[in-house]
Amino acid sequence: MPSQNRQKSRVTLYSASSPSTPTAPSAKPEMLSGRLAQTQGGVSERRVVSFMADYFGVPLDGLLYCPLTPDASTRKYYRTSTTARPEETLIVSLYPDPFNQADNSFVDATRLFERAGLPVPRIVTVADTKGIIVQEDLGDMSLSRWLREAEARGDLAACEAMLQQAIELIVRIQAATTLAYAIEAIAARQAFDEAKLLWELNYFATHFFTSYRRGDLPAEERAALADDLQSIARQLSSRPRYLTHRDYHGMNLMVDGQGALRLIDHQDARMGPVTYDLVPLLVERRLSPIDPAWIEARQRSFLQLRRQKGLAAIPFQEVEEEFLLMTIQRQLKAVGTFSYQTAIVGRGEVYEPYIVPALLTVERALHQMGSRPYSALETALRESIEALSALSR
Repeated sequence: MPSQNRQKSRVTLYSASSPSTPTAPSAKPEMLSGRLAQTQGGVSERRVVSFMADYFGVPLDGLLYCPLTPDASTRKYYRTSTTARPEETLIVSLYPDPFNQADNSFVDATRLFERAGLPVPRIVTVADTKGIIVQEDLGDMSLSRWLREAEARGDLAACEAMLQQAIELIVRIQAATTLAYAIEAIAARQAFDEAKLLWELNYFATHFFTSYRRGDLPAEERAALADDLQSIARQLSSRPRYLTHRDYHGMNLMVDGQGALRLIDHQDARMGPVTYDLVPLLVERRLSPIDPAWIEARQRSFLQLRRQKGLAAIPFQEVEEEFLLMTIQRQLKAVGTFSYQTAIVGRGEVYEPYIVPALLTVERALHQMGSRPYSALETALRESIEALSALSR
C-alpha cells in the first residue's frame, strides 16, 4: 500500500468548478539542439532528430527539438523546429514500432474528423515504416489550463462560454456518426460493447486494489464486485451508440491562437453511449466532486444543442440516468489509469491527487441512483475511501 507520508502530501481535496491539474503548468520547455540528441539522447531522440533534420533539409546543428511529456500513452511526443525559423514548430508523434498507415487509427480518425469539419491538428507527413507521424503544433494551452487561468482572473462568463463550446463539439462529433459508418471508418467498427466496458472496469479492479493498494479483496467480495461490474458493463452496452472522441477531458482539448477549441488524442474514437464524452468533460480530473445542479444545467444544454443540430430527441431523464451509470464506469476506469500510472509507472505527482476525488464522485453517483443496485461496489469503495482518507490526515 502507498506510504503514509506520500498520501499525506498528495491526497488533498480542493474545490474546483473547472477542470484542473494539481500543479501549475511550467514555462514552455526549452528547445534543444539536434546535435545534442545525437550525442547524449536516447534511441527515441535520435530517431526523431534524424528524421526531422532530413524533413527540414537542415544539418543536426540546424534542428531544434524538445521532448513533451505524454499523458498515459505508449507514444512519445516532441516539438521540433529549425534554428532559421524557430517559431515554426511541428509536433512529432513517435510510435514504439513501425505501423501501416492504412490501418493506423490516428490517421483514420483524423481523416474522419476532417471530413466532418471537426477541428483536429493537420497531419503534415506520415513515415509509417519509421513509426512517425508529424502534425500541426497547437501550442501548450489546454482547456484545463485555460479554464483555470480564466477562473483565477474571475472571468466566469468566459469559462461558461468555453465549456459551452466544448459541449457543442461533443454534439458535432455525434453528428458525424452516420459519416463514420458511410466511409467505414475504423471508429465505426469499434464500440464500447460489453466486453470493452468490462475490460476497463476489470482494469480498475486490478490496478486499484492490487497495484495501488497492494492488496486484494477476499474471494467472496471479489466475486460480488465482479458481478456488479459485469452488470454495469451490460447495461451501458445496451444503450444507443454515437461516435465518441473516447477521452474527452480538458487535457485533450487545446485552445488555439484564435481562442477556438481543437481536438487532440482522438485516435481511439469509437461508438459509445450518448453521455460518454460528456462525463469526462464535466466530472473527470477534478479535485472534488462537482455540484449536481451545475452538472444538470450542462446536461440540459447538451440536449438543447443536440436538438438544434437535428439529432434524435432524448428525454432528459434517460440522459440523467445514463450519465450517472456512465460516471461510475468512466471514473472507475480513470481510477484504474491513475492507479497504474502512480504505482507502476511512477507518475504519482500527476495522477495520484485525482484518485480519492474520483472515488468520491463514483460513491455519490451510486447514492444518486436511488435503488442502490451495486452494493458490493459501494462497500468496496467506502472502505477504500475511508482508508485512504485516514492516511491523508
